[in-house]
Amino acid sequence: MTAFPEIDRIRYEGPESKNPLAFRHYNADEVVEGRSMRDHLRFSVVYWHTFRGQGADPFGPGTALRPWDDGSESVENAQNRARVAFEFIEKLGAPYYAFHDRDVAPEGSTLSESNKNLDAVVEVLQEEQERTGIKLLWGTANLFSNPRYMHGAATSPNCEAFAYAAAQVKKALEVTLQLGGEGYTFWGGREGYQNLWNTDIARELDHLAQFLHMAVDYAKEIGFEGQFYIEPKPKEPTKHQYDSDAAACLNFLRQYDLIDHLKLNLETNHATLAGHTMHHELEVAGSSGALGSLDANTGDLLLGWDTDQFPTDIYLTTQCMLSVLKYGGLKTGGVNFDAKVRRESFEPIDLFYAHIGGMDAFARGLKIAADIRADGQLQGLLVERYSNWDSGLGAEIEVGQHNLASLEKIMLEKGEAEANRSGRQEMLENLINTFL
Repeated sequence: MTAFPEIDRIRYEGPESKNPLAFRHYNADEVVEGRSMRDHLRFSVVYWHTFRGQGADPFGPGTALRPWDDGSESVENAQNRARVAFEFIEKLGAPYYAFHDRDVAPEGSTLSESNKNLDAVVEVLQEEQERTGIKLLWGTANLFSNPRYMHGAATSPNCEAFAYAAAQVKKALEVTLQLGGEGYTFWGGREGYQNLWNTDIARELDHLAQFLHMAVDYAKEIGFEGQFYIEPKPKEPTKHQYDSDAAACLNFLRQYDLIDHLKLNLETNHATLAGHTMHHELEVAGSSGALGSLDANTGDLLLGWDTDQFPTDIYLTTQCMLSVLKYGGLKTGGVNFDAKVRRESFEPIDLFYAHIGGMDAFARGLKIAADIRADGQLQGLLVERYSNWDSGLGAEIEVGQHNLASLEKIMLEKGEAEANRSGRQEMLENLINTFL
């Protein structure tokens, strides 16, 4: 039985198409900069929002109509939901999906029961992967929803909560390996603090690092070669999360000798909450060799929380793909739609409209970014701006030929630095507009 009988496989029909159930810009086989769109974008559908989100908010219950879901926490319902998920992903044409352990399978009254439930659903996931060819982009463990994690998981003052989280990650890693997952993500939803009066930051950070090293060691033990990621977010549900932004994550990874083992999974709405743009976060990660994967969404700038809306802003997707292309493209990561349909968009067909729009937006961003790079003007202006570092004094400074005293001597003789050049900000913004 099909859950979406009225929907055929979503096809590419070109920019002139008026069909809301067709791609206008995402042509999976189209080659851009030597790679297909499919390989550049590596689209992934998230299980938690797309198949578990019910449209609830703090002011009301869920509105979503999901005829295939009986509303129970039974294993049988979870298995049926998994089959529906693959029907959706297959018809959409996305090559990947991603999940938390507690999204796909109900939590039991004990750890062993939870593991048994997960195994039962993983059997169906594996069957569906083999049937469709859809792959797992990355897996993860939900270490934030259960009340045992009210004070955090790896950073909890309760050592048994830490131990339970470790056991949960062990199982999630095993399952991710079993399903051929290409990565594993850590999102520290409650790894932070609400109040500094009762928080030992140094000890909590030490524990978090110890936890991640345990995961790295176990991955080696079982032969999991997928990429590990940390996903930055500054707040929600805590007042302050230790993985607050790309720079904070990189500092943590370097401090605790984890920089060779983890890259960053960056999300647009999280960047906004941190007071940054996604472009900023991508450049910070990319310039440090730590750009791993993207959670593709956006927030409403008039609202102060993580709304996880589907991305439709072409400026945003162009900026994202300029950075991705600049730093060599996505390898094990992908463009993961950590986004949910609006509460008012409650019918099953809205799931298709939302993902089609997001995929088209990123496809346009990819093509525009490639055109900007091929044109060369933007790169030429950037090279020109830093040109006095390419020879003479600038080149000597960069290779370490000077110290404070020698630079003082030069400037005492000159008396003043040469005049600055204009940054040409408005001209650059106009240039980008010519491509959109």
